[in-house]
Amino acid sequence: MTRMAGRVAIVTGASRGIGQAIAELLAREGAKVVCVARTLKEGDHPLKGSLGSTVAEIRAAGAEATAVASRHIV
Repeated sequence: MTRMAGRVAIVTGASRGIGQAIAELLAREGAKVVCVARTLKEGDHPLKGSLGSTVAEIRAAGAEATAVASRHIV
């Protein structure tokens, strides 16, 4: 059994960089991951990376992930 099994993790900034790496690590540890960022799909931002690609990679590895696009951060 993995350390995060049965838990839900919310990761902000999950479309690229450190946030993406954290989301993927938590998913490998068994957490259901809610990935939050402003970039939903490739092309929405000049930098490479998106929520869609992060969630797709997590799901391809057999874990659970959901994308939440946040346009307005308060």
